[in-house]
Amino acid sequence: MYAARLSAARSSVRAARRNFATVVESNGVKVAAVDNGTPTSSLTVLVKAGSRYESKQGVANALKNFAFKSTSKRSALGTVRESDLYGGVLTSSLGREHLALTAEFLRGDEAFFLDVLTSYITSAKFTRHEFQEYVAPLIESDTAAANANPAIRAIELAHAVAFRNGLGSSLYAPSHPDLYVEDVKDFASSVFTKGNVAVIGTGIEQGTLSALVEKAFANAANAPAPSTPATTYYGGENRAQVSGGPQTVFIGFGQSGAPSAELATLAAHLSPSPSVKWSKGVSPLAAAIPEGASVQSVYLPYTDASLVGLLVQAPTAAGVKEAGKAAVQALKSAAAGVEQEQLASAVAKARFAAASAVDSRQGLTATLGPKVLAGGDASAASVVSAFDAVNASGFTKAASALLAAKPTYVAVGDASLPYADELGL
Repeated sequence: MYAARLSAARSSVRAARRNFATVVESNGVKVAAVDNGTPTSSLTVLVKAGSRYESKQGVANALKNFAFKSTSKRSALGTVRESDLYGGVLTSSLGREHLALTAEFLRGDEAFFLDVLTSYITSAKFTRHEFQEYVAPLIESDTAAANANPAIRAIELAHAVAFRNGLGSSLYAPSHPDLYVEDVKDFASSVFTKGNVAVIGTGIEQGTLSALVEKAFANAANAPAPSTPATTYYGGENRAQVSGGPQTVFIGFGQSGAPSAELATLAAHLSPSPSVKWSKGVSPLAAAIPEGASVQSVYLPYTDASLVGLLVQAPTAAGVKEAGKAAVQALKSAAAGVEQEQLASAVAKARFAAASAVDSRQGLTATLGPKVLAGGDASAASVVSAFDAVNASGFTKAASALLAAKPTYVAVGDASLPYADELGL
């Protein structure tokens, strides 16, 4: 049985190696593409313009919401009408490190949609009236939605506590942002440069995409990419008293440096999520969670840091306290060591999560995009093969080092929510 699983894993790695192209540079822009023969295609222009690079709080969110507005080539209405005629879908998303502009469309329409995406990079107008009438309300809507969601609010506060600056910068603007269209223009001019952009395509041949990118970015700025100091992990505790929604705490630890397969394996080991729907998970934590409470494993890797932890939610503060104690105990037990069978299961779960992430277009961009921007190995094989070296010694060492640092603890909800030391941290 093990030999069959190993053979299947090797076959999937070989398929991944065949399907993903080597990163090439076209006119100063990194390009990677995969063509699996699907009837639809997609293009993502990935920009190193996440919130960690922003010059003013909330400006990265504003840049995301300015996407697909007026450029020198077409108005915002023109973009909507033309994209609709082609049957395509345009989206923009923001992470702490990257801004992603994505188009999904029928195969063969890549020239038009690449022009739509790159025109924002090379010739956005950033008009004052569009900022006031369209962008500002979107910024406020994003912030309001985040503040109304205890889980999102806990994760945002956790980043601020864990990393303070850089990765600690929020994905959202303040409730009453002090932002102007000039701030967005200045930030755009600093990040919309050739060396700061990568283009990732699916359902399109690498040579075709490279030729299109070379033409599309002919007039793009060629300036140094923005930089930020190396991330330092601090840890600490924060609380936000809010009404409505489930009582929520985040219990986690972070570390500086490149992400590791051991930390991804730790997150998989801690996850109480079952493999079969409506069943109970078999992780050490699953059986200890009280009725009505939920615990979600969190693993957030970045280029030079990682945040690992457990998000605990329950209808009452007492339920959170009971589930939180179980979560802390599970973290400590993992650092003390795990049985070989448990480790094998965790590695398999982590490997599957990594491999399945690149099956979707969004996951492919999130997982392989940073590798493309760095000019590294942008293949699914490189993601999956990292777990081959995980062993009991390395796992225990990584988990112990993580828990030796100061924890990051955030409570969102009633004032009666437990403090970190009440859970055993």
